[in-house]
Amino acid sequence: MGQFLFFVATSILTLMIWAIIISAIISWLVAFNVMNLRNRFAYQVAHFFEAVTRPILSPFQRIIPTLGGVDVSPIIALILLVGIRNYLLPWAFAPLIRMLG
Repeated sequence: MGQFLFFVATSILTLMIWAIIISAIISWLVAFNVMNLRNRFAYQVAHFFEAVTRPILSPFQRIIPTLGGVDVSPIIALILLVGIRNYLLPWAFAPLIRMLG
């Protein structure tokens, strides 16, 4: 049971990491006029990823200013999420996995 909970927590963090990466790529595509947000499907995809990543990125965007028009908050968020997934979660779930298996 503990391993299943660890798997679920790790999977959620991995999905958030991928959502941030995809959101950044979409924002670049929109900025360079490769992707047109007047297309309804493209707008819905971009809006979905923005809505999913906004709760994670907005605290970083309030603290970290843009550097020459470049938002570095996704990079900081990715570093933090990967650190949590690789180091903090195994440490936090170790007692639970030992106890429940």
